[in-house]
Amino acid sequence: MQRPIHRLSGRSMAFVLAGGRGSRLRELTDRRAKPAVYFGGKTRIIDFALSNALNSGIRKMAVATQYKAHSLIRHCQRGWNFFRAERNEYLDILPASQRVDETHWYQGTADAVYQNIDIIDSYGVDYVLILAGDHIYKMDYEIMLRHHVETGADVTVGCLTVPRAEASAFGVMDVDGNGRITGFLEKPADPPGTPDDPSVTLASMGIYVFDWPFLRRRLIEDANDPQSRRDFGGDLIPAIVRGGRAMAHRFADSCVRHRADVVPYWRDVGTVDAFWKANIDLTDFDPELDLWDTDWPIWTYAESVPPAKFVHDEDSRRGTAVSSLVSGGCIISGTEVRNSLLFTGVHTNSWASLTEVVALPYAVVERHARLRRVVIDRGVIIPRGLVVGEDPDEDCRWFRVTEGGVTLITQDMLDRRAAALT
Repeated sequence: MQRPIHRLSGRSMAFVLAGGRGSRLRELTDRRAKPAVYFGGKTRIIDFALSNALNSGIRKMAVATQYKAHSLIRHCQRGWNFFRAERNEYLDILPASQRVDETHWYQGTADAVYQNIDIIDSYGVDYVLILAGDHIYKMDYEIMLRHHVETGADVTVGCLTVPRAEASAFGVMDVDGNGRITGFLEKPADPPGTPDDPSVTLASMGIYVFDWPFLRRRLIEDANDPQSRRDFGGDLIPAIVRGGRAMAHRFADSCVRHRADVVPYWRDVGTVDAFWKANIDLTDFDPELDLWDTDWPIWTYAESVPPAKFVHDEDSRRGTAVSSLVSGGCIISGTEVRNSLLFTGVHTNSWASLTEVVALPYAVVERHARLRRVVIDRGVIIPRGLVVGEDPDEDCRWFRVTEGGVTLITQDMLDRRAAALT
């Protein structure tokens, strides 16, 4: 009798690299790591990688943290605490803790995995999926795992298909007609095309699948190499490309879409402009990223809050929201909200107006404030009558204004402004 074919995800673990600051997000990462930054009204960025793993059938996960990890650790403890060890399910948080010696924290992405070899050994898995914890996308990792096994690869690299003109910002793959990677180039001036379409390039997503015994050996070799930078993209992957079998897996083959005609959605929200745009894009009539898909939900910590509330109904003082996402616990009191995304517990007051605003949890907008193309950090209190987004020179005096004309407001900025004006 033929034995049933088991999902490879049941023999795999996801190792999520979540230690980076993400300095291009400026003050948004002053107090939290990039994977802990809020996104989409109620989730954090890391929820996408973790949800993809969970929805793919992976029940063993580890999250490596380093930079200002408290917010991230607390989120994982509160929102991802439903794994049960008696069902062979685990989500371990692995802060940098000088496990190798008393002087070294995580020295690179590969070193973060190397320092936890004993923990991965204890999982008893055959395959390890290395994930970046700071991108927005939906992907079925089971499909990538099967591609890895079917091709007999030493490593399988998740790849985006991007126009050649835009590929110089990525680590890119040169591949042959079978999808085998023949070259790994870091931000090349002239990226290579693909065999089937010379106008596009395959760019690394920072997602890798390995057989665990193979990766284990490579990590130990890399740790003993004094010239190594201890990095997957900079050291391990190029070495395997030169002397092993590295295969490219195209994101389009395993991305999760709510309609067949939708373009595969992947975003690096690593700048304030990109972060603002990706959030505002969710207010579109038919957004490219479907957060309403119950077949592939994005799991997160769900606070117990009351429904959103809209109050006042006068001609000049009406609580309204048009083409906007308004989360639970929000109170829209006599405010006009347009094309904006408000996270949990945002409170706006009478005669204020918000246009294309991303307001992180528990921000408060006082009366008569007018805000346009703004990101408000968590818990910020926008003072009465503040106008932002109409005079760029005035905005630049007090706040962070990006190249794209988006203004980031934190409480420290407002406090400095208040002190200067008194």
